[in-house]
Amino acid sequence: MGGIRQLVAVTWLNIRNVPQRAGASMVAVIGVAAVVLVFAAVLSMAKGFERTMIAAGADDTAIVMRSGATSELNSGLSHEQVLIVANAPGVLKDGDTPLASAELYVVVDIKKKSTNEEANVPLRGVQPAAFQVRNNVELVEGRMFEPGRNEFVVGRAAQQEFVGLDVGSTIRFGQTDWNVVGAFSAGGSVSESELWTDVRVLQDAYRRGNSYQSIRVRLEDREQLSSLETLLKDDPRIDPDVLSEKAYYSAQAEPLSRFIKAVGYPLTILMSIGAVFGALNSMYSSVSARGKEIATLRALGFGPVPVMVSTIVESTLLAAAGGVIGGAAAFLIFNGFRVSTLNGASFSQVVFDFAVTGDLLLQGIVAALIIGVIGGFFPAVRAARLPVAQALREL
Repeated sequence: MGGIRQLVAVTWLNIRNVPQRAGASMVAVIGVAAVVLVFAAVLSMAKGFERTMIAAGADDTAIVMRSGATSELNSGLSHEQVLIVANAPGVLKDGDTPLASAELYVVVDIKKKSTNEEANVPLRGVQPAAFQVRNNVELVEGRMFEPGRNEFVVGRAAQQEFVGLDVGSTIRFGQTDWNVVGAFSAGGSVSESELWTDVRVLQDAYRRGNSYQSIRVRLEDREQLSSLETLLKDDPRIDPDVLSEKAYYSAQAEPLSRFIKAVGYPLTILMSIGAVFGALNSMYSSVSARGKEIATLRALGFGPVPVMVSTIVESTLLAAAGGVIGGAAAFLIFNGFRVSTLNGASFSQVVFDFAVTGDLLLQGIVAALIIGVIGGFFPAVRAARLPVAQALREL
């Protein structure tokens, strides 16, 4: 118990004297705060992109494409094949009508509001059940497009990010004028980055005949997915890949997310090394300034272990303060910050928000604590080994 009392007493004394070493202490705090800020900012991009992509997927919705297709853009299905899928056992029906949407996907050029540069935006042809086979999609402005007309509804995120997509406006793609008649929300998912029109109109406008690229079907329950896959793979008229919508979008998100993490973690490590040196400098300065104080404590009977541990605790608390400041700054500055980026799998823009999540902040705090422990260890050893007689002669 005596050792614990000594540790508490010395630690409290160190903390009380921090304001006297404010300059050196702030170097450590700011260095750690910068590490956590950059860490959270970079990885919040990956988190936001993943959340936007995965939010569009459901376990009880299947997406069917041509076998071997890595995305809808390089898939192809005939009219006969989409009918086979739509009428397969296990597909949920509304009365006698299967909840299925055979779809076509093209990329159109629209300027970004922020940069006025051309960007690839997905124009998706859908069937009437498109809203029913997806989660959280609802019309929030204007009206639905009419079949057979050059009209489309726009996702909220795309409307906010790109030029000329206000409801009531007209925009030209290629040789065709299109009217924006409505806007829809989709729970912040990737669907909000798209424009939706009648699939028949899109087939005619881009001379795609009677072909499609994918078909989405709502299943009676998620257990029907494997049965549907087995049934379709056994049918010689169709050679499909069958995925849950959630699995499909998770696979789409992985390449960019992996790239961001491959950049973010090494960058954090490099900055952490700099922060460790900042903490070392701060704590060596602290030990040097308190040499007489430490020697006096040792002469009064305080052991080397409480002195060493108290120095590490001081360094860790300073780093923790930096971690909290950096995490708070990252959350206030970057959480919800909206950007768009090219999804390499579909060669089109995805609009998403940075997401500074709780687990990212926790990882940042843990990194800060590690920096604090490493930065305080060697100065703590020096403090514990400080020659008492030599320091006392300097009083």
